[in-house]
Amino acid sequence: MSSSSSAHVMAVHRSPSHRFSKQAEAVITLLEGRGVQGDAHCGITVKHRSRVARDPSQPNLRQVHLLHAELFDWLAVMGHTVQPGDMGENITTAGIDLLALPTGTELRLGASAVVRITGLRNPCVQIDRFQKGLMAAVLDRGPDGELVRKAGVMGVVLRGGTVCARDLIEVTPPAPPHSPLRPV
Repeated sequence: MSSSSSAHVMAVHRSPSHRFSKQAEAVITLLEGRGVQGDAHCGITVKHRSRVARDPSQPNLRQVHLLHAELFDWLAVMGHTVQPGDMGENITTAGIDLLALPTGTELRLGASAVVRITGLRNPCVQIDRFQKGLMAAVLDRGPDGELVRKAGVMGVVLRGGTVCARDLIEVTPPAPPHSPLRPV
């Protein structure tokens, strides 16, 4: 595994109910193939309500939501005050460009937990319910006109373990060719 000396966990969160924001925790436990223990989105099959309504037997590719803390600074410039956990992430990271990682990248969090990145979080209307105008702030257009989503990445737990603030993050990209992240 390769590592970035500055990549680390800034904060961890969970919520037993389907709420937009998640509460801060001292530590969370990742369960292999399921997600964050005690979180409403923990499970082998989809738990996001819109996806359950479509097909509850789909595999859960959104077990863990990771969001880069650097986004908060950018949002502040845009006039938004957002803190760790506010946007519903389970793990707030610092020192790593999550959005630039290829699909299938593995992140080792702390001593043993490993999460495989499955894709981008697709922002929904709940973001504007939380803070008016925030949806537009986390969406952009690239030079080619393609929609750019900035609301973090989703992943599945390959190896369980505990995760807490200040844990280091080791990054292992998949073998080439690399596939860019797409919404999941």
